[in-house]
Amino acid sequence: MTDQPFRIAFLLYPGVTQLDFTGPAETLARMPGAALSFVAGSDAPIASDCGLSVLPTATFDDDRAFDMICVPGGPGCTEAMEDAATLDWLRRQATEASYVTSVCTGSLVLAAAGLLRGYRAACHWAWTDKLALFGATPVRERVVIDRNRITAGGVTAGIDFGFRVIAERCGRDIAEAIQLGIEYAPEPLSGGTPDSARPEIRDLVTAAINQRLADRHAAIDRIAARFAAG
Repeated sequence: MTDQPFRIAFLLYPGVTQLDFTGPAETLARMPGAALSFVAGSDAPIASDCGLSVLPTATFDDDRAFDMICVPGGPGCTEAMEDAATLDWLRRQATEASYVTSVCTGSLVLAAAGLLRGYRAACHWAWTDKLALFGATPVRERVVIDRNRITAGGVTAGIDFGFRVIAERCGRDIAEAIQLGIEYAPEPLSGGTPDSARPEIRDLVTAAINQRLADRHAAIDRIAARFAAG
């Protein structure tokens, strides 16, 4: 580490899942030297999927390079996957960033930008397999590190992801000190992954996702076909 700030950018877009970026932001903000920005296409407030509005602190037009970029997921990810300005900004930043990262379906946005081709990557369990359509290798793990790509599973995995980044940069002692400071000691119900869930619960949730989000499946498949063609 150096005395220079470690500049971290979280991408914002309409329909983003707020915990996908606020979870890791709470951990990473405590990392020595961290300087966080929240970047969007304009400086207008961004409405998350739960109705919480967030005010960007930077835009794509700002002449600023970041050491780490992080793409959160959310219902708006398919629109982000087709937004030329978003994809261009990600590609530009990725050329200089030390870490190119994502949480949940944010990895699909990275993939649509061509930034996960040939990399192992994670995603929300319901969408992990879609990564293969963009040349990535899907991995069903909480956090996946492949060279300078660090990708996390769904939503709450973003907190674990934040600690992995801290451990990578600053070591285990600092990561665990921050963990203690924010009292991160989850005691979850069983069943937080498809493998650990009761079969009837897994089937119920999978059926609901497939029915409710059929349009998202179709949109991702359409974007992937265009990606493969060009």
